[in-house]
Amino acid sequence: MLAMVLRIMLGMTFIVASAGKIGEPGKFATIIYGYYLFPGWIINFSAIILPFVELVAGVALVAGVYPRSALMILNGLLLAFIVAISINLVRGHQFDCGCFSLAASDSVESAAWLLVRDLGLLACGAYLWFASSPRMPRRPF
Repeated sequence: MLAMVLRIMLGMTFIVASAGKIGEPGKFATIIYGYYLFPGWIINFSAIILPFVELVAGVALVAGVYPRSALMILNGLLLAFIVAISINLVRGHQFDCGCFSLAASDSVESAAWLLVRDLGLLACGAYLWFASSPRMPRRPF
């Protein structure tokens, strides 16, 4: 029961997060640029592809279609987001994450909250990963 609730929550989080980004890739590209971590040639490509990856993996997780593959993708994205947010927090750089809204929010406190939120989501994803892992049969001694 807990696994199903967490699976739906995590999947829906990424589905909702992808919605605004899909509709406005130009604004999302500007937000990605604002992280000051990525080379220019990858920003537009990422702004177009990343929201669709979030959407497809989120839908797959909610629907239970290849859930371990979806978890691997979403946990990888969460790790990447955590690293990007952490680097900018250490730098003291104020930035807009572009997670759910493409509106600006330029406070370092909100970036710290983003880090806590993403760590919580990653904990949910890790729980789901280990809860769904194939069990190895015990061999008799």
